[in-house]
Amino acid sequence: MTSHSTQSLFKPLPGVDAPVDIWFNDQPLSVPGGRSVAAALLAAGVSRFRTTPVSGSARAPYCMMGACFECLVEIDGIPSRQSCMVQVQPGMRIHTQEGARDLPPMSAEVPENVHGR
Repeated sequence: MTSHSTQSLFKPLPGVDAPVDIWFNDQPLSVPGGRSVAAALLAAGVSRFRTTPVSGSARAPYCMMGACFECLVEIDGIPSRQSCMVQVQPGMRIHTQEGARDLPPMSAEVPENVHGR
């Protein structure tokens, strides 16, 4: 008989970074500071970051370096953010991403020649 633990395998090192308060799916959550959103959420026990557009399967971070796109979430109203590439900040409002979403809006910092202008 096997048992499944719901405890997170990701544990913050004690005394390294002070916790920060964020909102996750409209609920207050205290997470370890000084790390990526993905690492902070995993350390806080979050295991579902998004669902796939086709089957609705739950997904969570995999590579933790921006290559796999499994950790997409909405951060402060912007969808499709790679949570492993964004540092957690106090007051962030993070939501799981359900199904397909649009790409984040283009930044004004994109060079003009990229768009053929």
